[in-house]
Amino acid sequence: MNGDYAGYALRRAGQAVVVVLLAYVFTFVVISVLPGDPVTATLRNPENGFSEEEIARIVAYYGLDQPVYVQLWEALSRFLVGDLGLSLRSDRPVADMLTEVLGSTLALAGTALVVAVLLAFGIAFGAQYLPRPFGPALRAFPSLFLSVPNFLIGLLLIQLLSFQLGLFRAIDADSPTATFVAALTLGIPVSAQIAEVLIANLDHEARQEYATVARSRGLGRWALLLRHLLKPSSLPVVTVLALTVGELLGGAVITEAVFGRTGIGSLVERSVAMQDLPVLQAVVALAAVVFVVVNLVADLVYPLLDPRVSLQAGPERGAAAR
Repeated sequence: MNGDYAGYALRRAGQAVVVVLLAYVFTFVVISVLPGDPVTATLRNPENGFSEEEIARIVAYYGLDQPVYVQLWEALSRFLVGDLGLSLRSDRPVADMLTEVLGSTLALAGTALVVAVLLAFGIAFGAQYLPRPFGPALRAFPSLFLSVPNFLIGLLLIQLLSFQLGLFRAIDADSPTATFVAALTLGIPVSAQIAEVLIANLDHEARQEYATVARSRGLGRWALLLRHLLKPSSLPVVTVLALTVGELLGGAVITEAVFGRTGIGSLVERSVAMQDLPVLQAVVALAAVVFVVVNLVADLVYPLLDPRVSLQAGPERGAAAR
């Protein structure tokens, strides 16, 4: 098992590296095949105020006077050593700009993930064990959460918790309370997907023969849940969590704008407005890295949780869990 698992982990890690590189190449190619030359157009725009010396230095740095395949090779070489290029607007290293805002976004996304998991498990357990009408009513919450736009949840929470109840100051976006409310905004839609999967699997496991036998022997409902139903029902949640990372990152852009927070979202907003392509390319690469790493962790954890998963054929997480 240990030798097989080590080989499986190495294969998965190698595939993850290839996926990240392909994502970077794809982004570069898309920018390269766009009509016109947005980089040169930005540099030559008189409103941006670049001098001829600055333009010559940036052109030489990116190899813009070289064929596209040479530019791609140089870009990949820089990417592999952690050099994400220079901002066309501020002339600063893009890696430094990302580092300055990454902490705020990670704090928001991490808190939102914790909120989503706690909320999803609370809804799923309540749907299973609360008496009528509360339990059945909770089963409608995931659909309700998915039907409400993320920005609307944020505006409603600001109106209620800040303007009506005065629990936090809307202008103090980086305070712990404001961060929690922003994370709640981001985590509510994500919790719906986790809760739906968990409710369906708890229902499925509760109908199995081993659960009937356990109940016939006098095992209580909570004991049955904690000892027998929770683990097999939670395995698909690992898959859902990995898939929702991209949603958290995408939702963070909107949530940061609603709450006026500094983060990746505000950086993307400014870069789009200013056509700062190196920054946008770096954000796409960062999103790819985060998404791939989270899915890699899920792939590595899943065989440890479920022995039915074949290490040769791949995790097939969803199928195995069913």
